[in-house]
Amino acid sequence: MTLSVRARSVKEVAGFIHAHVLGDETIQLTGIASVESALPGDLVFVDDQKNLRLALESKASAVITKVAKGKTSKPLVIAPQPRLAFARAAQLLCPRPERNPGIHPSAIVHPAARVAISATVEERAIIGEGAQIGESTRIGTGSVIGARVSIGNNCDLYPNVTVYPGVLTGNRVIIHSGAVLGSDGFGYVRDQATGRYEKFPQIGRLEIEDDVEIGANATIDRGALDATRIGRGTKIDNLVHIGHNCQIGEDVVIAAQTGLSGSAVLENGVVVAGQVGIADHVCVEAGAILGAQCGVPSKKVIRGKGVVFWGTPARPIREYLKELALLARLAKKKKE
Repeated sequence: MTLSVRARSVKEVAGFIHAHVLGDETIQLTGIASVESALPGDLVFVDDQKNLRLALESKASAVITKVAKGKTSKPLVIAPQPRLAFARAAQLLCPRPERNPGIHPSAIVHPAARVAISATVEERAIIGEGAQIGESTRIGTGSVIGARVSIGNNCDLYPNVTVYPGVLTGNRVIIHSGAVLGSDGFGYVRDQATGRYEKFPQIGRLEIEDDVEIGANATIDRGALDATRIGRGTKIDNLVHIGHNCQIGEDVVIAAQTGLSGSAVLENGVVVAGQVGIADHVCVEAGAILGAQCGVPSKKVIRGKGVVFWGTPARPIREYLKELALLARLAKKKKE
């Protein structure tokens, strides 16, 4: 892959992100940067007025900001959400690397697999029987795509991704290195006579919708008899585990080292911080926020759009802080 860098005028960038410009629209931009590391040609952003002065004093060529007063030394791109506008501008200034479509000679592709002409299959990748790889999708070095897997268009699988048979993904899905998708769930039945465990069938599916991103070394199990689903636009961090039969809604965010037990449900817009433990058959309703390291017991329902939950068992953070304050007072009283 090679990265093609093309200069864009401030006017072009502003048009792309639907913003307007104060100052010279003809200045050329070639990249993005933080305020601290910016060089000539870079675009930066500031979220608030107090940091605008630092951005104007930097080497950056233009600044995305929410408001501006009077004349400035650099062109300003005015947007109501500067961070979001900056992320969108990056799509123009830092385009996807150019690829050379085709199948590397060292890759192994089953004769019954279907790989789009515009797709890229890198060194030592394996594509199984009946698998389908969509237009402009990349299968990274050493990745294994099982039988009957369907990967949509414009997807990006980094090196050493493993996709078990029968997994379905939508379009524009990003899967980072080391992720394992569609492995068997942790399902066993105990024989009461012998005390031994026997494996419960894990013959369901894993379905991943459009615009999902899955971090490095994340693992997502297939359903036992039905499907595990990951909804459109959901973002899953590194080292996250999602158990069998889980139902993850749209635009959910799950941070690193979180684990979901089987049949947990996260509805649309849920935010899960790092190292959260979610037991089986939990339901986290739309828009709730689980703070770092909290725990949710089996069959618990978490309800409250925009409400932050903390602790184990998870409860609204105001409740949790009141309990901590009470414990602090009791400890102080005991010392006295």
